[in-house]
Amino acid sequence: MQEVIDALDEDLSGLKPAQWKARMAEIAEENGLFQDLGDRHFATFIDQGNTLLVTFETLQGIHNLSDQAQPLGFDLVRNLGWSHLCLVSDGDTWFRDEQIYAFFDQLIDDGFFEEFDNVVFYGAGPCGYSAAAYSVAAPGATVLAIQPQATLDPRMTEWDDRFVEMRRTSFTDRYGYAPDMLDAADHAFIIFDPYERLDAMHAALFARPNVTRLRLPFMGAAVQTRLIEMEILYSILSKVGSGKLTQQSFFKLARARRNNGGYLKGLMAHIDNQDRPYLVALLCRNVTQRLRAPRFRRRLQGLKKRAEAGDFTWPSERS
Repeated sequence: MQEVIDALDEDLSGLKPAQWKARMAEIAEENGLFQDLGDRHFATFIDQGNTLLVTFETLQGIHNLSDQAQPLGFDLVRNLGWSHLCLVSDGDTWFRDEQIYAFFDQLIDDGFFEEFDNVVFYGAGPCGYSAAAYSVAAPGATVLAIQPQATLDPRMTEWDDRFVEMRRTSFTDRYGYAPDMLDAADHAFIIFDPYERLDAMHAALFARPNVTRLRLPFMGAAVQTRLIEMEILYSILSKVGSGKLTQQSFFKLARARRNNGGYLKGLMAHIDNQDRPYLVALLCRNVTQRLRAPRFRRRLQGLKKRAEAGDFTWPSERS
């Protein structure tokens, strides 16, 4: 186990793309499996514990979100002793590729997922779609998907104009419509910001008896990034893997957003749009009392001048 931990502690951030992939292949082959899946995809498997985390990640996301340019699952292998299967794409592909289908078909035929007591699928955005779609390969798995798309089939989601370049890609063949693929899952958790209109519309399509939709208002378009900033994503995944994630435990962890700049700015912008200076003053006062927040302090000073000029009633200290 220590040898695996040492290998997964390696800083890969200084490597060029080809070198990075080659080193990832070496680490995976030494501790499990590496599988090339065409020009834009590959898979790594680290064989450790009886809980398997299956993540879908992009090459670009790995480098942007990890100081050491490591897949997200490496931390959970190190800290919890989980096994980790990582599907990596070069760019956002939604993993719609015949070689990916064949790879999961082979895993099913080999009884790969049956070797683990617990299986967790995870992804965000296009990778969240993939986590939900491919979870059907492991009946009884648990899924955590952040801001997933349900499908990009224009006959169903023509209202989503963010990914028009994908409209020629089939989302109606195998592993296609992500909400339907969750029918075999034990449970799925969908995290999204209800004020991100298109994300909320996709989230509505995931309504199923075995799906819990977790609303995180004012997190914006990069919810995964906010969760990493708040240092709660790994705790959420840990609870998913142990079967202990509930709405109550999730929102208890999510209280960390009270100290997150991205969330607080989003909340202030929302109240601003409603033209409610009294509430903005309350928010800015609360934030500046707890945090070093120059933007909120400047805003508070400006609001106080407006109140003194008679624009609105200043909140009392007891408010």
